[in-house]
Amino acid sequence: MKALHLTEQLVSRRSLTPQDDQCQDILAARLAPLGFACETLAFGPDSLRVTNLWAKRPAAPGNTASDAIKTIVFAGHTDVVPTGPLELWHSDPFTPTHKDGKLYGRGAADMKTSIAAFVVAVEEFLATTPNPAISIALLITSDEEGPSVDGTVKVCEVLRERGETLDYCIVGEPTSVERLGDMIKNGRRGSMSGKLTVKGVQGHIAYPQLARNPIHMAMPALAELATLEWDWGNDFFQPTSWQLSNVHAGTGATNVIPGSLVADFNFRFSTESTPEGLQKLVHDVLDRHGLDYELQWTVGGLPFLTQPGELVGAVQQAILAETGVTTELSTSGGTSDARFISRICPQVIEFGPINASIHQIDEHVLVADIEPLKNIYRRTLDNLNAQASA
Repeated sequence: MKALHLTEQLVSRRSLTPQDDQCQDILAARLAPLGFACETLAFGPDSLRVTNLWAKRPAAPGNTASDAIKTIVFAGHTDVVPTGPLELWHSDPFTPTHKDGKLYGRGAADMKTSIAAFVVAVEEFLATTPNPAISIALLITSDEEGPSVDGTVKVCEVLRERGETLDYCIVGEPTSVERLGDMIKNGRRGSMSGKLTVKGVQGHIAYPQLARNPIHMAMPALAELATLEWDWGNDFFQPTSWQLSNVHAGTGATNVIPGSLVADFNFRFSTESTPEGLQKLVHDVLDRHGLDYELQWTVGGLPFLTQPGELVGAVQQAILAETGVTTELSTSGGTSDARFISRICPQVIEFGPINASIHQIDEHVLVADIEPLKNIYRRTLDNLNAQASA
């Protein structure tokens, strides 16, 4: 079981974000003999250096016109989140451990199993199809679990500048819920945060006429924002959500009217809305309530959606053939590096193992799922290559 052995090899590396701990060297050593040009792209300060692996194998010369060659990218991250208290783990987080049919270790589910399955699937595909009609690439980062500023987003900028054309991308995020293949993500909501500072005038609470209470002024506006319908979603997305995450005001004393209120909030928004449109609606409400305020915006990622088509169909067919499962399309959950890749690639989906234990103590995958996961990726390559050859 080559995929299992490679998974164990990767899990044994202490690649706490943003460290890669030579995981990408292991991958490049497997890919280079297959004809991949492997390139390390590093960004960020020396103390927090992020390494990214871009590996690409061109299609066989003469199979198709060069301007018609399509590229499938497998994308993932070698960095993992901190372990949490070691004493709560039943085994060392960086010692791959088998128990009750499960492989335990930090990153086993998120997402070193997927990366191992990518590589072995490519090896097997090229062993039977040495001259494919498609180009294959891997984009692997060590900055997904951290701030995500020197990882995939930077690689995508480089690829755009080079004029690289990407057609399909599978991000190996753990998307399955109860059994392997029951869900793939064909899109994700956008994320945008705001930090609102409402200005008042501090004063003695016994003399309110000499002060302006920013809590009293802000609450009607915040209440209105909490009840707004921002959009109605669509066939793939829930309606856009606005949520307050923090509200702070006051000095800690009970007899002081505070001079300001700070509120943090976040949008998770669908393709029916834009950051600019949502920002305007918020400002309209705040202005209508006559607030003296400052508002800082951070767009964490834009929404993306891959309609059912070539890539979705190829993956669904592969899942059905391998597992007998009819997969569900979903855009639920948080964000991933797919939000960056979708800016330069028209068809992006996420698919990987069961996600129940990700980021938890005793993270694990089912050993019995590793080989089928690899086979699904390989069957997807078969399906896309058949489409390109038709």
